[in-house]
Amino acid sequence: MRILLIEDDTVLGSAVADQIRADGHGLDWATRLDEADAAFRSSGYDLVLLDGRGLPFLKELRNRGDVTPVIILTALDQVSDRISGLNAGADDYLVKPFDLAELSARIGSVARRYAGNPNPLITLGGLEIDLAARSVLRDGRKVALTGREWALFEAFVQRPNQLLSKPQLEEVLYSYDDCVGSNTIEVHVSHLRKKLGRDVIVTERGLGYRLGAR
Repeated sequence: MRILLIEDDTVLGSAVADQIRADGHGLDWATRLDEADAAFRSSGYDLVLLDGRGLPFLKELRNRGDVTPVIILTALDQVSDRISGLNAGADDYLVKPFDLAELSARIGSVARRYAGNPNPLITLGGLEIDLAARSVLRDGRKVALTGREWALFEAFVQRPNQLLSKPQLEEVLYSYDDCVGSNTIEVHVSHLRKKLGRDVIVTERGLGYRLGAR
């Protein structure tokens, strides 16, 4: 996924950014709301992590009719504060301090709901996929995937009927200012095919890739 983090606390922001990138997602980090708005208008995001003081940004997003999922990260733990965030259009809420593993789990849960597949367990040919645990078995044996490999594979699994272009996949995996090699996606796809089966991802020459085995 491509995620936008809006957080002015540099210590917390760094920890969250490291966690999200370790999970294999592309991440852009804004410390100001005007910076976040500019980033959002210029790039597409799959999810926003928003500091609780950024409710005006969320309200403006929803007023524009944008349904991008938003998880609020806040130190305010009063019920009234949580209600305000949810009524403004938030999809989930985490009170600081929080466990980074829980943040990863909530990101996955919200993403699955928006993809229309809340069930984390999926069978794909000879593969058994657990989206919540970020694990995959091939013929009953666990396959070790790197963070980027998992994020790429998850992108296909969450969009089983879609053809995904290289630019779309680069947005899933990388931040705006990352330097991405011209054959980076091809390399990741090749690794996935070696680990999960050559037919798991199909190449549509000149167009992109799609999920193969069903």
